[in-house]
Amino acid sequence: MLSFRMELPCWCLLLLSCLQSLSAHNDFFTSIGQMTDLLYTEKDLVTSLKDYIKAEENKLEQVKKWADKLDSLSATATQDPEGFLGHPVNAFKLMKRLNTEWGDLESLVLSDTTDGFISNLTIQRQYFPTDEDQTGAAKALLRLQDTYRLDANTISTGNLPGVKHKSKMTVEDCYELGKIAYSEVDYYHTELWMAQALKQLDEGEESTIDKVTVLDYLSYSIYQQGEIERALVYTKRLLELDPEHQRAKGNVKYFEFQLEKQKKAAEEKAEKEKQRGKRETPEKTKKPKKKVPNTLLPERKKYEMLCRGEGNKLTPRRQSRLFCRYYDNNRNPKYILAPAKQQDEWDRPYIVRYLDIISDKEIERIKQLAKPRLRRATVHDPQTGKLTTAQYRVSKSAWLTGYEDPMIETINQRIEDLTGLEMDTAEELQVANYGVGGQYEPHFDFGRVRPVSLGSFQIDMCVNDRPLQLIFSLSPQKDEPDAFKELGTGNRIATWLFYMSDVAAGGATVFPDVGAAVWPQKGTAVFWYNLFASGEGDYSTRHAACPVLVGNKWVSNKWIHERGQEWRRPCGLNETD
Repeated sequence: MLSFRMELPCWCLLLLSCLQSLSAHNDFFTSIGQMTDLLYTEKDLVTSLKDYIKAEENKLEQVKKWADKLDSLSATATQDPEGFLGHPVNAFKLMKRLNTEWGDLESLVLSDTTDGFISNLTIQRQYFPTDEDQTGAAKALLRLQDTYRLDANTISTGNLPGVKHKSKMTVEDCYELGKIAYSEVDYYHTELWMAQALKQLDEGEESTIDKVTVLDYLSYSIYQQGEIERALVYTKRLLELDPEHQRAKGNVKYFEFQLEKQKKAAEEKAEKEKQRGKRETPEKTKKPKKKVPNTLLPERKKYEMLCRGEGNKLTPRRQSRLFCRYYDNNRNPKYILAPAKQQDEWDRPYIVRYLDIISDKEIERIKQLAKPRLRRATVHDPQTGKLTTAQYRVSKSAWLTGYEDPMIETINQRIEDLTGLEMDTAEELQVANYGVGGQYEPHFDFGRVRPVSLGSFQIDMCVNDRPLQLIFSLSPQKDEPDAFKELGTGNRIATWLFYMSDVAAGGATVFPDVGAAVWPQKGTAVFWYNLFASGEGDYSTRHAACPVLVGNKWVSNKWIHERGQEWRRPCGLNETD
């Protein structure tokens, strides 16, 4: 962070005031005595001028250091932009630099417009990241920290798995994360990152952020989590550094009062138990806690476990039923001589992966077409049926049609040849690129059905000469409001997902209900049915895209619909056929 502050206006005012004073006495030559005053005035002006020159030199030195640092960083980053930004710390720091630090630099050199730098920077700043971007990148780091169980020091030192461009966080970076968490009333993460900032200050890192400021946030966030004793320890340390800190003085008294109150309450409780003749029984040998079956865990826990590579595993018997094969889809002419490589990923729901199914050339062409039109990804609002953005889906997407490029049509035809399903009623190819900590939390691809009560009716009857009243409720099944109605092609029968990049860490596609995890592998695609042959939704296909820890995740998918599949995938007679 640039700490220099412009002093030029002050010197200008001083020079102006001196000149105005001199102009009031335009007959100085008539009196040597008066002229001696000019000597002292000039001396003061020279001193002021030297101070100004020194300030300018300091300013230019800071600008030079800043330029050299950014020149070196840019040279490294531009050699592999996606790999560099695949490291979440690099992405966060880029947001922070462009949103905050370049603005400080603009203020620093605002007086020098000779080379057009300021005017250019001012114009470009309207396209820079906003506060919202910086906050979003910070929240992504916190999300990665929780999902992958990373401590603050691991993230701060850049020791993440598979990183190409290791990047350390400064005290200012840690402090900024803590402040953002604090503004979100997230005292847990406030504590973690203020403690990390304090740790780095204690280790001797130079910073414009002082320990008093960090300790102030740290002690308060700990207090808000109910740990008054620890909060008191940090507050006392703050007072050692700044004995006149008024808020800390008040907090010490308040914390000591609360601890004394808790102590008295505990003593009174112990005394009452003693008077009742209660005695603590010897502590029984603790039995080992039973392992909670994965099926009983909340979905969020299962989701995060699968993202870390933990959770359910196939039994050896089920694993033995999974195979690899050369696949020609019932002797499709295009795949008789060169069948596709297919491997089973999971048995229920049945998920298969096709290897080497999309070339690097095709991937680059898709990315080239998609990049100019990438927009924030949306989801269907279950209440309104309309598209909207959501915090649980962090990515940008674009839609590519077959008529705009022959390669897209070729890819669509390839999906049809391998699945045997009609593509004319499918949605266009959707391309998605995930951002910092990009994710898509558990969701269904198909439109769900839900009961909608239409009222009830009553039947009066007699059984064994006794009156009996039966009340029936009418609750027919109804699709989500307007789910895919505008398409007129029915529900999403199946999903085809291309992986167009490798991901160094994280980014798996997981199915929390069944414990399946499919990891990105460039050039491959996975396929599964969302609906049973009967047309009923397969709820075991609920899936999620795990946050990208390190790397850059590109995917493209094809959502295939019911219409046109009547003769290609006949209906089943049973609900789960």
